[in-house]
Order: sequence, then C-alpha cells, then structure tokens
Amino acid sequence: MGRRTVRWRGVCAAVVGMALAALLPGQTALAASTPSPSYGFAPDVRSITGAATTSDAESLDIGETYRSTLPASGKLYYRLVLDETSDTYVSVTAVPRAGTTISTGSGIRVYLQNADSRSCSFESAYFGASRSPRPIVAWGAREAFSERALCKGGGLYYVRVERIDGTDASPDDWELELAPVSESGLDQAEGTSAPQSWNSTPPQPPTDQAVRRPGGAGFDEAVPVKQGVWSADVAPGQTLFYKVPVDWGQQLHVTAELGSTTRGRYVGNALITSLYNPARMPVDDVGIGYNGTQKTDSLDPLPPVDYTNRYDSSRQVRAMRFAGSYYLALHLSSAMAEKYGDKPFGVILRVRIDGTTETAPAYAAPSDPRGLFEVSAQDREAAAEGGGAGGDAVMKVVAVAGIGGGSLVLVVLGAWTVVARRRAAGAVG
Repeated sequence: MGRRTVRWRGVCAAVVGMALAALLPGQTALAASTPSPSYGFAPDVRSITGAATTSDAESLDIGETYRSTLPASGKLYYRLVLDETSDTYVSVTAVPRAGTTISTGSGIRVYLQNADSRSCSFESAYFGASRSPRPIVAWGAREAFSERALCKGGGLYYVRVERIDGTDASPDDWELELAPVSESGLDQAEGTSAPQSWNSTPPQPPTDQAVRRPGGAGFDEAVPVKQGVWSADVAPGQTLFYKVPVDWGQQLHVTAELGSTTRGRYVGNALITSLYNPARMPVDDVGIGYNGTQKTDSLDPLPPVDYTNRYDSSRQVRAMRFAGSYYLALHLSSAMAEKYGDKPFGVILRVRIDGTTETAPAYAAPSDPRGLFEVSAQDREAAAEGGGAGGDAVMKVVAVAGIGGGSLVLVVLGAWTVVARRRAAGAVG
C-alpha cells in the first residue's frame, strides 16, 4: 500500500487507541501488549469450529470467509449445500504460528466429498525443504464438468481437512482460513478442449525504477499492484501479499528479486514466491536460494486467462481459468534470521501483463461473491494507486475495535476530515 495510506491508517489506529483509553481505561494496557497475528484475517471473518465427524459438521455459506483451528492430529469436517450446475471451490489456508517447528513433510490435505464419502477432489500442500512456518494453501472443488458423475448433483457435500505432520514437527495448533466460492455455468456450452498453443517464451521483465509498495499480511489485506516494478522490506518469517488484476485474454509474468547484503552462508528457498488465482487456488511457486548476493527468479510462463484452460492436463494451466485478482505471496524464510540476523531484507517484484482484454464468457448468473471473476474499473484504479480508499481503513479499525460509542465515531470522523483537508491542501500546493 502507498505511504499515504500507511500514515492514514496509523492516524486512525492512534485515534481509536485514544478513544479506547478513554472508554476502557482498564483494558488498554493489555490490548497494547498483545502482539498482532502474523496473518491478516479479515476483521469481519466468521469463526467456525471444525467437527470430528460429518454428523456434527457446521455449515459453510458460499461467498463467506471463515476462521478455524486445525489440531495436530485427526481430521476436520465442514458442511456445504451445493446446487446442481455451479462449480464450487473451497480454498483452505493453513497458518502455523511463528516459531512452530515445521518438517519437510508437514502440510495439509483437503477433500471435497459427497454425502456418500466419494471424493470430488483432493489436493495437498506442503511447506517443503524451507521448513519455514508460513501460510500454505490447498483446495477442494466440485466441478460440474467433471467426469465424476457422483459429484454432479446438488445437495449435501463435506469439506474434509487433514493435517500432515512429518518427523519432529511440533504439535501446535494451526489456524485456518476457509473461503468457499462459486462460479456459475455458462448460458451456452463451449468447447471442452484447452487452447492448443500460446506464447510460452519468457518475456523481458520490466526494468523501471522500483516504486515503494509494502505488502499486506493476508489475502484480505493483499495490496493491489499493476504492471510495474515494486519494492518492499520483508523480515525473516514474514509473508507479504499483493494482488494483480488480470483480465480475460491477458498473460501474467512475475519475477522476484532478493537484494544483496553482506555475503554469508547459503539458505535454500530463502524467498518463496507463490501465485494464487481469484478463487485462491494455487497456481505456481518458485524458491530463491541465497548467499548474500542479489538473486532473482521467475514463475514459469503461464497461459493467457481463458475459460477453457480448465480442461488442460497441467495444474498451472488449469488454474488460469478465470479473470480477476491474482494473488502473489512473498515469504522470507525464518532461516534467514539464523544466518543474517533479524533485520528486514529488500525485495523487488517485477510484474508484466501482456495481451489484449477479451470478452468475458457468458455466465448464466453472477459469481458468489459477486464480481469475483472479473476486473472492474475500481480494481484497476486501486492497482494504480496501491490501495483502497481511506474510508475502508477507518471502517476496518472501528470494526476491530468493536466500539459503538458515538464519541468514538465523532473523533474518528473528525480526524478523517482533518487528514482529508491536509491532503487536499497538499495537492493544491
């Protein structure tokens, strides 16, 4: 997000802090000493408890986002009621706490099953050789075009989430974020063959001067960026989130660079760059090894966004099936602290978008949530400016504070007015 947005959010936080001090004098010290979570859940995220059996499973509503907890052993179930024709995707993000011991084989596995325990899909995600605690994503899907006839009908389905723990992993609970979404069928059926050819030659990444753009702490806080070169500082163990609007027919290219410092010991997968599509399905990732000198690497070439990519045999190509905001996560391994200290490192993100926007497929109904698989004028404006409006920041702060007092609202709005006037005066000057 831009520097002005960061300063504005700091003002809002300070104002809310003062109001809380006035309203709740006995609780402000505790609030100030409580560390913020490493992952940025949405302020209005709904909490849900996973069940040990399907008979006790709580329901997930399509289009909502949920927060849950995954224990070290066993499996959890969540309930879904689906229609007959929509494609449904359930993204599950696992977030171990900082300092958790992770093994190479640690990860999660997600199934989407019908009421007769037949799996429509199952996917796994692992932390890999980096062994660095970070958000990882696996997903389940009920695809109407699938050849699995038992998963085509409407009715009751279950999301099953399992934890995979390798040797020497600590038994701490992991937090979960679940995001079920749906994609309508088309008004008229299209061909069921993926595009046969597309330009897979890696292009030259942008070489412009980098613009400062600190990232967010989760999918909900992902900072919008457009084509260009963006820089940020990232601390060992930290993950930064960005989102890029990519329309139908456009091709996304991403290169990440980890800046130089004093030459030191080698760290494998020091910087991990991961790409997710608008439904938060994993697309691709790349890890950069580091020895103190600047290093760079790019995601594999990806096809232009096309509805029929879903019929391809490649996982990466299948994931490029719809337009919308594609998410980028940059994670700096916690092992960097052991070799180079706790100081932040400079990273550069080079984003290139090729191709001409094409007409969207004729969906029979809107997605849920609405607008998920499209790029709006507001999306493009936010990517150009580097964040949402200041008013969004205010509302999030107030929601998190959970205070309904009129005095707090007046104080926040007063500060909002002062900052807005100063911005306007600065623009005129």
